Amino acid sequence: MTFRNTLGTLTFSILTSLGLVSVAQAQEGKPYEQDFAGIPVKISMVPIPAGEFLMGSPVAEAGRQADEGPQVKVKVEPFWMSATEITHDQFFPFRFDEKDVKPKPDAISRPTAQYIDLTWGMGKEGGFPANSMQPYTAIMYCKWLWKKTGIFYRLPTEAEWEYACRAGSKTAYPTGVQAATLAQFAWYGSNSKDAYHKVGQKKPNAYGLYDMLGNVSEWTMDMYDAKYFEKLAARPESGFIIERTAPRAYHTARGGSFKSKAAELRSADRLAQVEDWNQRDPQVPRSKWWLTDGDFVGFRVVRPVKQPSPEEAEAFFKKMLGQ
Repeated sequence: MTFRNTLGTLTFSILTSLGLVSVAQAQEGKPYEQDFAGIPVKISMVPIPAGEFLMGSPVAEAGRQADEGPQVKVKVEPFWMSATEITHDQFFPFRFDEKDVKPKPDAISRPTAQYIDLTWGMGKEGGFPANSMQPYTAIMYCKWLWKKTGIFYRLPTEAEWEYACRAGSKTAYPTGVQAATLAQFAWYGSNSKDAYHKVGQKKPNAYGLYDMLGNVSEWTMDMYDAKYFEKLAARPESGFIIERTAPRAYHTARGGSFKSKAAELRSADRLAQVEDWNQRDPQVPRSKWWLTDGDFVGFRVVRPVKQPSPEEAEAFFKKMLGQ
């Protein structure tokens, strides 16, 4: 996928300074584990091949919403995506300075303390998905990953997310998934008991990605726009729409959550961030890090095969973080 925006076109060489993935492996699209020196956690990364797909939903699809079309054919370049949603265990070294080890990355702001425990007793250590964070927090985590590893990570675009979720499917649910079999692949309203669960307990999709449906919804890079598909149709080669009209522009989340109905787990379903997700935050202004009413939203990360230079990466994060 080629991303054309105010940062220019991202067409750069692979960063292999740490020797974690060779150029040959990147070209072959092999899975790998991103590790961290001195930190006992890893992130399993799954290769997603290049391709072309029809993004969005057809008018006749049951449960379809107006912001899911008109459908647009989008080309996607290869990338890796984390096999699961980012867990608390993977998130803690970024969140808590004392859990990070030297060398600590420069120019990284760590999240402020939560006003209350935003896991609401649903689980922390042991593989539970990180949750209740603003898009700003998820993107800052990606910046920490880049500074920590020398490899550029970010959130998936809406196009990348839907492409990876579908795994070749042209119907409402991913390849091999039907409404009658959703419980085999997802924690959602019908089986979650109103709580998120440890990642990777359900069946993966055809690309080997777990919990793409349900558990927690997942942030994308794109700001929410009800007319997203109209703008995408004008430049379908990008698949990346950035519309920052305010310092805290609202992003789009994908995949549904443990609170969702079956129709909200369709591959094309889009969830617009709203102010109510932080309505109980007593601070003025409200936190740019946390969502007091966002226990259902988390994130996963991607690594584009085409990596930016350090200068381009800095410019990217500066724009996306509003710095």
